[in-house]
Amino acid sequence: MAEKPIPAEGVIIRAENGDVIRYDATGLVLRLSDKVIADIAARLELALPGVAADAPPVLDLPDDIDLWAPRREGDWVLFQASMPGADGPRGYRRHVSGGGILAEAQGPLLAILGIGGARAGLGSPGPARFRWHVLGPADDIGAVGQGGEGQAAATDALEPVRELTVEALIADELLARRRAAHRSLPLVLVRTETDMAATAHDLGLGAAVANLDQAFANLVSASARLGVGARVLAVVLDYALEDLTGDPVAYRDGMIALMERVTRGMAKAGLARPVFLAAFDCGTHDVTRGPGLEGQWELSWNHDDHQLVFAAPSYAFRIDDTGRLTDEGRVEKAVLLTEALLAVQGGGRWLCPVVQLAERAGADIRLVCEAQEALVIDRDDPFGAGALAGFALEGVTNGATITGVAIDQADSRVVVLTCSKAPEGEVFVTYAHAAAPGAGPYPANRGALRGEFGDGAIRRWALPARLRLTG
Repeated sequence: MAEKPIPAEGVIIRAENGDVIRYDATGLVLRLSDKVIADIAARLELALPGVAADAPPVLDLPDDIDLWAPRREGDWVLFQASMPGADGPRGYRRHVSGGGILAEAQGPLLAILGIGGARAGLGSPGPARFRWHVLGPADDIGAVGQGGEGQAAATDALEPVRELTVEALIADELLARRRAAHRSLPLVLVRTETDMAATAHDLGLGAAVANLDQAFANLVSASARLGVGARVLAVVLDYALEDLTGDPVAYRDGMIALMERVTRGMAKAGLARPVFLAAFDCGTHDVTRGPGLEGQWELSWNHDDHQLVFAAPSYAFRIDDTGRLTDEGRVEKAVLLTEALLAVQGGGRWLCPVVQLAERAGADIRLVCEAQEALVIDRDDPFGAGALAGFALEGVTNGATITGVAIDQADSRVVVLTCSKAPEGEVFVTYAHAAAPGAGPYPANRGALRGEFGDGAIRRWALPARLRLTG
């Protein structure tokens, strides 16, 4: 029997609602349902007329931005734009689920975080210069954190900050330095957490450190969302006058415990040990001595195995009549903390001059200092320390006074105090410490001793001191 010829066209699979797969001279012909078409459209990120697609539109952006060349990559919309601030025309991105616009950047997501008392939770209004690079968690709290009121929220989203804390200003300054050197501009997350803890020990157990843990977790989550690594550049410590223990050693031990608690919290989040940055608090117009101030001396030479860098004495920063940093003071502090951070990041050190020994030299006094470079008595006296550059004597019983201050010509790391006669009694030499209360833009405790390093706003100013006169 002769075989029947195969038809030129026909049906291979047929369903109740019609043919599914047919063939003809051109090949196979598929008839797909609307549901299947919609699924394919969503996978291909196509918006087909009359077909409901799950994928959001490519241009999920405000319509008043000067942008061009938008494109979709995964869950991000990337585009070129000319935006306000120092960022200018460059690449930007925004997640399809919303959140802030971020600058397009290379490398890991960086962070500069802070913890301290109430004075640390203040910021100047306004965005950063590099507003699309200096970011906070997108939880509507801002750079100043919770202030000890409530629990920080978990989020993997970021948004530009609305106020400039010291930490935000450090990030902005780092970016400005990198821009000037034509280097890549990373994204930097900032957040400061504070509470009303009455001791350094309590600060390491309270709401501020718990919320800082959440900041670490948010940093890691945000970096995963971006598809990059995470790294904490520094944790800024700002807690001294708030400590009410009345014991300098207890303050030191509490701050060491705080640094250990922060380090453990970072390790749990998979983050490396941090650099701790601090300014040596010199007090206010009225508060010029006390255990909290003196406890910093203990901490400066004994901080266990933590990398703690005192970047400057706070007499270099302007304050208001409540003892808090002014907007200018925050900038001044951020510049010096940035300089110190860059020094240690580059494998170097940052050592503000420290008076270590006060010894008699006839009627005069020699102060032996540790410093990275030759010492200078700044004749411009930018902080108004006076003719004696911030030096004074305590406990003198014979009326001896300091009549002159100079650097030893034979040793540039020795300060010579010329005295009216040899001081008698149980004498202590002080620098930027226990001054008479006074007004002005700077704390009452202030001085004019510095290293010869730097210029303008970037100087290594000597830390306060109080030493017994020996010999």
